[in-house]
Amino acid sequence: MVDERTDSSRGANEDVIATEVRRRGERITKIVNIYDQKNTHSGERPARKLNWQRAIRQGSTVLAGDFNAHSIRWNPRCPVQWDAVFWEEVIDQNCLEIGNDGEATHHWTSEGHEGESVIDLTLANRTITKWSILADDDHATGSDHEVIELEVEVDWQEEAGHERVVGWYIAAMTEEDAKAAEKLWMELAKGRAHLDAECTAEEVEQEAAWCQEAMGNILDATAQKIRICAKSKRWWNADIRERRKTVGREKRSRRNSEESAKAKAECQKSIRQSKRKMWSEYLQNLRGAEVWRAARYANPRAGMTVKALTGREGKQANTSLEKEEMLRGESFPPNDDDQYYKLPPAGSAHTCVTEQAVERAICSESVKKAPGPDKLSFAAIRLLWKWDKERIVRLTKAAIHMGRHPSVWNWASGVVIRKPGKDDYTQLKAYRSITLLSCMGIVVGKVVSELL
Repeated sequence: MVDERTDSSRGANEDVIATEVRRRGERITKIVNIYDQKNTHSGERPARKLNWQRAIRQGSTVLAGDFNAHSIRWNPRCPVQWDAVFWEEVIDQNCLEIGNDGEATHHWTSEGHEGESVIDLTLANRTITKWSILADDDHATGSDHEVIELEVEVDWQEEAGHERVVGWYIAAMTEEDAKAAEKLWMELAKGRAHLDAECTAEEVEQEAAWCQEAMGNILDATAQKIRICAKSKRWWNADIRERRKTVGREKRSRRNSEESAKAKAECQKSIRQSKRKMWSEYLQNLRGAEVWRAARYANPRAGMTVKALTGREGKQANTSLEKEEMLRGESFPPNDDDQYYKLPPAGSAHTCVTEQAVERAICSESVKKAPGPDKLSFAAIRLLWKWDKERIVRLTKAAIHMGRHPSVWNWASGVVIRKPGKDDYTQLKAYRSITLLSCMGIVVGKVVSELL
């Protein structure tokens, strides 16, 4: 079934066209075609007026089209970032995956000059399993844009296997991979000047963001990704893999719904048996006081969902969003005086920052330390330090001189855990949060603490 969503479409020239597609027995997939262009009369971009958080479904959504934006996020060799901030924020806020592989999608000719760029993007909140440019004669068109073919897997079995990238295997990089990564960094950094003593706070922000994005894109291209999915679990085995393949074949054939349901039931039964076997083997290998740890795992109260959370002032949070807001406010209480606080005149502490001090801050942290939301661990920071020490030292000096902690370092990944031994877990004070910060921000913080 195909249904055009006119409530999500926008623009007199059809700048945004949303279509919902649903096959029998599967969830809805929303496909949004985008042409991000300026209105010749008003100068506005209708595609950017849409409430994208509402338009992007919690299920499966694909955004594809001409975004008219240049960024190293989707083009590692982009010389200048242009008009991309809006779409980068949409990607980050909605956890969208970029399907492009960096290959040029647009070929232009102007005043006798030719060039190419990456402005036709494919974004999705599900794993993009296939993305390619159809560059054969059968798909030739009169347009200067390439024809793109993509596949997004969204049925129930792919939900179970949905992967989440949490970093890169830096230690597993071969010598050739490391040289390729260094070469790509040198190409990107060649045209970008280092910060100097006259730089502004905005330039410090831009430099920190550029280093973070460039390093992430380079590792995407040269290092193996650390993926968390159902296959990462100990109970995953060859039998489950084969049964999932059988389920996929039955669903694609559409010949017999009973056979498909039977294959799905057999797959779920195999998963339950594997989990039961794993738990049994774990219990048999316990020794001494380890049995009490197993008892905590088996306690049904440990994973019990709290219907309502009560704050310190007696206010109750019932929905997930309300609970998140209450827990965030407890972990990071707002300070009304911040907006009125004036920074003192710049001092000379930054002149005491040396290459040795920055190196001590980087090497004092374990490479096994979990990174923040930028996924750049201390192993990645050490790699960057090996390639471009001067850039890191100058960025550290500039941040201290300007009294500026770049906003890209202020994002954090957090998990809320229960404090042990509490009587009432409906109370906010019975919980605490563990926060993972940007490793580069931690480096600057350690340099500052050494100066104090």
